[in-house]
Amino acid sequence: MSTEGEQTTATASRAGSAERGVAGRLSWGLADQAASSMSNFAVGIYVARSLGLTAFGVFSLAWVTYGVVLNVSRGLATDPLVVRFSGVPDASWRGAVARSSGTALGVGTAVGAACLVVGLGVGGRVGPAFACLGVVLPGLLLQDAWRFAFFAAGTGRKAFVNDVVWGVALVPAMVVAARAGSVQAFVLAWGGSAAVAAVYGCFQSGIRPHMTGAREWLRAHRDLGSRYLVENLSNSGASQLRAYGLGAIVGVGAVGVIRGAELLLGPFLAVLMGLSLVTVAEAARVLRRAPHRLGSFCLLLGGGQAAAALLWGGALLLVPDQAGEFVLGGVWGSASELIAPVTLGVAGAGLGTGAAAGLRALGAARRSLRSQLFASACYVVGGLGGAAWAGTVGSAWGVAAATVCGSAVWWLQLRSALREHHEDTIREVRTS
Repeated sequence: MSTEGEQTTATASRAGSAERGVAGRLSWGLADQAASSMSNFAVGIYVARSLGLTAFGVFSLAWVTYGVVLNVSRGLATDPLVVRFSGVPDASWRGAVARSSGTALGVGTAVGAACLVVGLGVGGRVGPAFACLGVVLPGLLLQDAWRFAFFAAGTGRKAFVNDVVWGVALVPAMVVAARAGSVQAFVLAWGGSAAVAAVYGCFQSGIRPHMTGAREWLRAHRDLGSRYLVENLSNSGASQLRAYGLGAIVGVGAVGVIRGAELLLGPFLAVLMGLSLVTVAEAARVLRRAPHRLGSFCLLLGGGQAAAALLWGGALLLVPDQAGEFVLGGVWGSASELIAPVTLGVAGAGLGTGAAAGLRALGAARRSLRSQLFASACYVVGGLGGAAWAGTVGSAWGVAAATVCGSAVWWLQLRSALREHHEDTIREVRTS
């Protein structure tokens, strides 16, 4: 009896230790996302107040383009890293990180060169901003790659410190950019400070990115990378198409208005953008240790984010105009009209990310790709159809409806994937 009691106590102790480990990693994930959110929010607010509506729209186009390239890098380099190298032995992790970070750096260098050439050729208001974006893209993507690497290793504290370093470097860079007073100065300040954090990540990890290992990395993980690339591109590409289309239909100032409204939901948008830093790695751990709990883990994750977004949006509706104008300046008047639809859109996206994390952990790349393509198509149709129907406000409501529909598809696909995984497990047990 005493032996059974000791075994029960040991089992309970291991379970408690595992739960504390999950809580600790998620806590560092939340802390890291808070640091990232505050930095992004501060940059957006500072640029909006410094440049005015039209110039802020140009900066927003560069920001959206960065989001597209970031998702290319994640699909090819760091998404496969998180799925296949979370919680593995240190030697295996270090080799994988060297190749994946080298891949991210290679993507930044190649696409950055293209942006530089296109920006110099286009000229006008937009061209110089894109040329400067091309210069800073390698540092931006490498900094993001370190965050994924640290969360895959379960050392979220290092990712948090890296984002804090970026935030600290942003302060003097933004002050200098404000004195210059141009869009390109702010793009260089934003990306240059990220390069400081990227270099610091090399010292944190003790790993040097191997760009020569990029081809090997892409070949070894092409089954996941190719699908995640298309999935991520459809996601960020939809945002870019909506932004460019909105600028063409309504005007570049409308892009600034939408970005201003999104800034008010900044903490949650930043969390959604980098959610896979924490949740995919944790979902993969849950799948290995207690696969029957994956569905409830994803529901808790997505439902919690959706509820938090709704609470934040409700609080924003109560903000007086004087306070809003203090934060966003002249952008507030138009952006405040979009708080309700943007909040609903963020809540719908938050709910869907829970299912997306589960599909990534299961390695169900075909199902996640199918879900993302559907969601992206809805996003573009809703955003541009709404803009043609009712301008900027119509675009915001169209995107809100599209996001909710896309979230429903994500959850239907996760339910099917969980059922298939359960059936495969039973089949393996019977054959063994």
